[in-house]
Amino acid sequence: MKKTIIASALLLSLGVAGCKHASQQPLNNDANPDINSRTDAELISQANSNKWTQLSLQQFGQDLNVTYRMVSNVPEESCLPEQTDQRCFIAEIDLTSSINITGSDWTIFYSQMRPVQDVLNPEFAITRVQGDLHKITPTEQFSGFSEGVTKTIGFRGELWQLSETDPMPNYYIVVDGLDPVVITSTQIAVDVETGMEVRPYVEAFTDEKKHYRRTPTDNLAWSRSDKLFEANQSLKDDSSAVINRIIPTPLNIQVSSENTPVSLSNGIKVIYNQVESNDVAAALSRLVRLGVKQTDSGIPLKLIKTDNDAAIGAYQLEITRDSINITAANSAGFSYGLSSLSSLIDTQTLALNTMTVDDAPRYDFRGMHIDVARNFHSKQLILDLIEQMAAYKLNKLHLHMADDEAWRLEIDGLPELTDIGSKRCHDLSETTCLIPQLGSGPFADASVNGFYSKADYIEILQYATARQIEVIPSMDMPGHSRAAIKSMDARYRKFIEAGDSKAANEYLLADANDKTVYSSVQYYDDNTLNVCLESTYHFVDKVIDEIAKLHKQAGHPLHRYHIGADETAGAWKQSPQCIDFVANNDQGVNSIDDLGAYFIERLANMLDKKGIEPAGWSDGMSHTNPDNMPKKSQSNIWDVISHNGFLRAHKQANLGWDTVLSNPEVLYFDFPYEADPKEHGYYWASRALNSQRIFSFMADNLPANAEQWNDIENNPFTADDTIKKDEQGRVVSEPLQQGKGFSGIQGQIWSETIRSEQVAEYMMFPRVLMLAEKAWHKAKWEVPYQYQGAVYSSETNYFTGEMRLEQQQQWNSIANTLGHKELAKLDIAGIEYRIPTVGTKIVDGLLHANIAFPGLRIEYRVLHNTKTSASSNSAEWIEYQQPVKVEGKIEIRAISPSGDRKGRSLTL
Repeated sequence: MKKTIIASALLLSLGVAGCKHASQQPLNNDANPDINSRTDAELISQANSNKWTQLSLQQFGQDLNVTYRMVSNVPEESCLPEQTDQRCFIAEIDLTSSINITGSDWTIFYSQMRPVQDVLNPEFAITRVQGDLHKITPTEQFSGFSEGVTKTIGFRGELWQLSETDPMPNYYIVVDGLDPVVITSTQIAVDVETGMEVRPYVEAFTDEKKHYRRTPTDNLAWSRSDKLFEANQSLKDDSSAVINRIIPTPLNIQVSSENTPVSLSNGIKVIYNQVESNDVAAALSRLVRLGVKQTDSGIPLKLIKTDNDAAIGAYQLEITRDSINITAANSAGFSYGLSSLSSLIDTQTLALNTMTVDDAPRYDFRGMHIDVARNFHSKQLILDLIEQMAAYKLNKLHLHMADDEAWRLEIDGLPELTDIGSKRCHDLSETTCLIPQLGSGPFADASVNGFYSKADYIEILQYATARQIEVIPSMDMPGHSRAAIKSMDARYRKFIEAGDSKAANEYLLADANDKTVYSSVQYYDDNTLNVCLESTYHFVDKVIDEIAKLHKQAGHPLHRYHIGADETAGAWKQSPQCIDFVANNDQGVNSIDDLGAYFIERLANMLDKKGIEPAGWSDGMSHTNPDNMPKKSQSNIWDVISHNGFLRAHKQANLGWDTVLSNPEVLYFDFPYEADPKEHGYYWASRALNSQRIFSFMADNLPANAEQWNDIENNPFTADDTIKKDEQGRVVSEPLQQGKGFSGIQGQIWSETIRSEQVAEYMMFPRVLMLAEKAWHKAKWEVPYQYQGAVYSSETNYFTGEMRLEQQQQWNSIANTLGHKELAKLDIAGIEYRIPTVGTKIVDGLLHANIAFPGLRIEYRVLHNTKTSASSNSAEWIEYQQPVKVEGKIEIRAISPSGDRKGRSLTL
């Protein structure tokens, strides 16, 4: 299993030779005695005579020390006066060699998130290769490396860098004729206590003005310990609040006896009646893991089937002294009733009160999206995610398996998609693999490479079926398609060399004569399918049919296919094929600008004819003519609410589409939990997306969130949801129409910065539990939608004081449930969720501490005390129970209920 491994084995698997960090372990070179036997004199001689050998290059890669330093995001310090945008940063890369080298026949390749505008050291050039892959080369002014002397490469980049995880790992050095060598000092290490990745080559971001602020108007406070204390202060530790609490919250719960709890320590005896045992086997297995076994002497658990027309997933759970009864009309309802039973159980006592629960879902679509294209995630991670989705009544898995950086699913008849497109390595011709991206390094066997075989995918589908979860496959197109394009280019070359031009052109996705100059959001200029080639549609049709076959084999019909359709970069304008197509078509395409919509509409109708609902991201879907689209189409709204994203959501819902909310500032789980440069994740729409933020989401009234939220810089915004008309009196935006609404919500995790299973689970959990809460339950405190339109801001008061109080009281109950009960269940399941950082405040020399999930244990240690030596107490962790007298520097952290994992510590 993929879970926590002993520290040395985990570090070995990541190859962190020679890394030094407070809680990391270095490796030695004993495995390569030939390298150790080489003398510095030999290395110097080889490098300076332009006669590198593989051994000398390997030694140089192991010894070269690289440090990445963020200098400043402040425009006046970072931007040139003539730059109109005034959004730039200055960073530095230090190179320190242990030997003297005058040779200049080397190149260092590395991933740079933001494009480089200028290099500030004339001895070096930095050139972008493609996407985020850059190379450092010496110029004619390069004076060589001197032993122990640092060369600093300063550069100016676009936008800003605000996170210590921005600088990607695995720089590697290349010399013609030799295998590339990863520079050891740039490899990822793993913190032994937290299990999280750390980047030893990155200097800490410490300066609030230079390292933390996006702009001069950025008012978002750094989530230091005192700020966390303030945020947590309204929470009260109340273990009694969790006894009858179910996550997600049911429609109605009536507790009949709190003084005579029912014990399940003797197990349960399941009476299936007309229910197939396979339909509930997965839900029953969760009870077993929590300690509730099936025994003949256990309390009877009766499954009672009803023929009413209840919503899919609706159920009634009745717990009495003598039996437990679950009544439902379908397998989802029985499974969810069992999930609620699991949620009620205290893992220590296996006791629960007698009660009746009547329940049904808020939304039909309760989804989670995971990107395995940017960086691969194992089948086991997907199975574990499905298990937890089912435990909390989520029912749609959006599996994003192809993007610019990789293709992750085996397709019959197109082996190049996985032979080439599933891995990245140092092959600039891209005949054997794609070029490195996202710090993947030069080797194809890296853990971020890989794909699901047909058998793997069928297993995923069957596992999901057993848990009432629909899998929605996604291969992004026409943009975000570089992996497919390069794979089919390689296929073309293979068949051309074999003299078979028909086969070569059968699935070609690019026009070789297209001279269009464009750049995608991720800085690719070759990532968009040519939508004027019939071979493109032949390819898409082939892929969809093959995926549908796998779904049929698995007994899991393909109901939806997500085409992506987002962020098309503006290709085709100079493609001869497209110029000819526009001039001679009879498809209603009147200009090059119509081609994107034409592709989406054509593909959507192709899917519809196959009985598959098309789905896409809201920006691409908005380019279509609704009259040309199937009536049943799904759109995922990924527009930012504070940037008027609710307008597109309302427009697409009013079309009658299945409109699924996926708004980034609340539903993108690859964003940081807290505003701290040490937290993992991208941050373009939010820098502080914790569980409470998700819980507070008013999904049915998007603009009303302006009353409780600020924008990314913590500044108030106004959401105007009234009717808007243009100068000709035409409606350009309007509120939701009566009877129209959203089909559901979906959480997202994108994997650009997520390399390991541990980080993936850290980013998803426990946020997935709050996603389930919002998808299943509509809270009474949510502001009702106003169909006549309204304007919302921090100055309006539709979200009343009474509503705010009720929201806070419910959050206190849920936060306690996580801390006292639910996180322990994630421990049992082996999920490596994020343990919150601890809030602190020192008053009159007393340390006060609190935490976002009351019930978690907190511990501290004194790093420096003026009355005793630091060595005598700096390593001793002490459990925090109440305010305590402290002196000097304090380090503080929280611990998982199992005690096996520690949260990231803070120093004050």
